[in-house]
Amino acid sequence: MKINPNYKTKQELIDLYNQPLLELVFQAATIHRQYHNPREVQMSSLISIKTGGCPEDCGYCPQAARYHTDVDAHKLMTVEDVVEQAKNAKANGSSRLCMGAAWREVRDNRDFDTVIEMVQAVNNMDMEVCCTLGMMNEDQAVRLKNAGLFAYNHNLDTSPEYYGDVISTREYEDRLKTIDNARKAGISVCSGGIIGMGEAVEDRIGMLMSYMNMETPPESIPINALVAVEGTPMEQQKPIEQWELIRMIATTRILFPQSIVRLSAGRTKLSMEAQAMCFMAGASSVFAGDKLLTTPNPEFNEDKEMFNILGLIPKEPFADGEKPVSQPDQIIEEKKRKEAEKELRREEARKGGFTPRKVTVS
Repeated sequence: MKINPNYKTKQELIDLYNQPLLELVFQAATIHRQYHNPREVQMSSLISIKTGGCPEDCGYCPQAARYHTDVDAHKLMTVEDVVEQAKNAKANGSSRLCMGAAWREVRDNRDFDTVIEMVQAVNNMDMEVCCTLGMMNEDQAVRLKNAGLFAYNHNLDTSPEYYGDVISTREYEDRLKTIDNARKAGISVCSGGIIGMGEAVEDRIGMLMSYMNMETPPESIPINALVAVEGTPMEQQKPIEQWELIRMIATTRILFPQSIVRLSAGRTKLSMEAQAMCFMAGASSVFAGDKLLTTPNPEFNEDKEMFNILGLIPKEPFADGEKPVSQPDQIIEEKKRKEAEKELRREEARKGGFTPRKVTVS
């Protein structure tokens, strides 16, 4: 049951969300136990492979070039650096590595070739690989799939009605199109949203309805609480109450029984007791490590202690799908072939005693 058939109208969803909290959590926990091991929680790590300088105007994002924040722009990381971070994440219990680049869209250039090599390398380490790179077309999605990408993250953020209050440089339909391109390529979809941006409950429900209207809902739905960053248009937003996050997770679990609900940004503001209620309500994934792209996140050791206290078990990689097979990328292989031919010609010229042509200037 990918979508709960008992809820069809917006009012039914609002009534579900607003019911007494303990009743809501109990209902969500009951469904969660039918489709998931309630003790298993996947530990994921998120790294920013290219930071800052994004041309978009997302009101919550400190990586937008137009805002004055403390985020320093950095060019794309090397494959070697990503592999080192992946090794550290895996050693600390993460089974999934998510790589985020502050791009509006994927471009067919050297940087994207490097991302393809990153995906191949991390997939060959037996970790699930997820990317969030902005908009992408069908051909780019196929390249990522063939490289070994397990999931693509592209959040809707909020409802179609409230979306224009959050961002103006990309349309809601653009986001839906990217999700569709990932789906066509056979990539697992990770897509969710942020609460606490000034939206109404109706907007939170509206976002979930967007997923209900899809032919296939996301396999993974991250629920984020806004981390208000100084210098962004949303810097003055008051932090949401932890009960609101629990409600959103519980409602998401009830509506999408088979999807993985991910407790994502804003976790540093939650007590261990509140996180325990999130797990009871259906969350079965957390991001581990001291940063989520550019915002604070609990450290590995804190999460290990929490797992021990609550009796949680780290989820193994590829428990929800087969490991992709990384295939050679034809574009990269062709570039390597041409470069090898050039190097061979240069070497032959050197061995043949090549001398520069003499030019006489009259």
